[in-house]
Amino acid sequence: MLAYIARRIAATLPVMAVVALLVFSLLYIAPGDPAVIIAGDQASPADIERIRASLGLDRPFLVRFASWVWDVLRGDLGNSIFTNLPVTKMIGQRIEPTLSLMVITLIISLTFAIPLGVVAAWKQGSWIDRFAMILSTIGFSVPVFVVGYLLAYVFALQLDWVPVQGYTPLSEGIMPWFLNLILPAIALGLIYMALIARITRATMLEVLSQDYIRTARAKGVGQRAILFVHALKNAAVPIITIVGIGFAALIGGAVVTESVFAIPGLGRLTVDAILRRDYPVIQGVVLMFSFVYVLVNLAVDLLYTLFDPRIRY
Repeated sequence: MLAYIARRIAATLPVMAVVALLVFSLLYIAPGDPAVIIAGDQASPADIERIRASLGLDRPFLVRFASWVWDVLRGDLGNSIFTNLPVTKMIGQRIEPTLSLMVITLIISLTFAIPLGVVAAWKQGSWIDRFAMILSTIGFSVPVFVVGYLLAYVFALQLDWVPVQGYTPLSEGIMPWFLNLILPAIALGLIYMALIARITRATMLEVLSQDYIRTARAKGVGQRAILFVHALKNAAVPIITIVGIGFAALIGGAVVTESVFAIPGLGRLTVDAILRRDYPVIQGVVLMFSFVYVLVNLAVDLLYTLFDPRIRY
C-alpha cells in the first residue's frame, strides 16, 4: 500500500507541472496588459514600461516561469498586483468560508443522493423512481445561480428563515454559521446530488440483477440488508468514482455560488481577481484548487480497497 501511495504521488508530479505551466501562461494568454490596467488611461508609455519592469513582465517567459516555480515550491505565490498583499495570506483569509461551504454541500449531497438512488433502483418504474429522475433532471438543467436566487427569494426574503447573504465565522457560533451556509450549500449541491443519485441508481440496478442478490433473497435476508449491505457495498466503487469526478464541478460551482450569496470565500476572491486582472491571485487560487483536486482523486483511489477486497495495490 505504501509503495502504491508513493507511486501515485509521484504520478501526480507531472500533472501538477503541466497545471503550473498552464496557470502561469494565463498571464500571456489572457487579453489585456496588466501594466496598462494598473497604470490607467492617463499613463505615459514610460510609466507603463516602468510598471512592466517592476512586475518582471520584461523578462523572457521561461526565466519568469522558472523563478515562479521556485517561489511556489518555497510557499511563495507572489503578491497581489492591486493590494500588494501576499497571495498566500489572501487565500488564508478566504479559505474558511469556501471550506465550510464545500463540507456542508458534501454532507447534504451524500446524505440525500445515495439513499434516493438506492430507493429509485429498488422501486424501478414506480412513481418514486420517476420522481427521483425528475429531480435529477432538474438538478442538471437549472443553473446554480437561478437556484440560488430562487432559494434566497423564498426562504430568506419571503419566509425570513435564514439570512439573505453574507457569512458568519464558525467562531461566532455554530447556528449562525450554519444558517448562512444552508441555502448556498443546497444551491451548489443540487447538481452534485443529481449526478450521484443517477449513478447510484444505474449501478444499483446492475448489482440487484446479480445472482448473489437472488440467492440472498432466497435465503430470507431482509430487504434493507440486501439494499444497504450486499448491494450498495458492491456498487460503491462507481459511486466513489463519480463523487471524486464531481468534485471538480463542486469547485467550479463555488465560484458562482459565493458571488450570488456574497460569501467572502475563494470563489469570490477569484471573480474579483479576474475582473481586476490580478494575475498572481488568479494563478495562486487556480493552482491551489488543482492541487486539492489531485489529492481528492488520490483519496478516491485509496478508498477503492475499503469497498472492494478484490482490489489490491
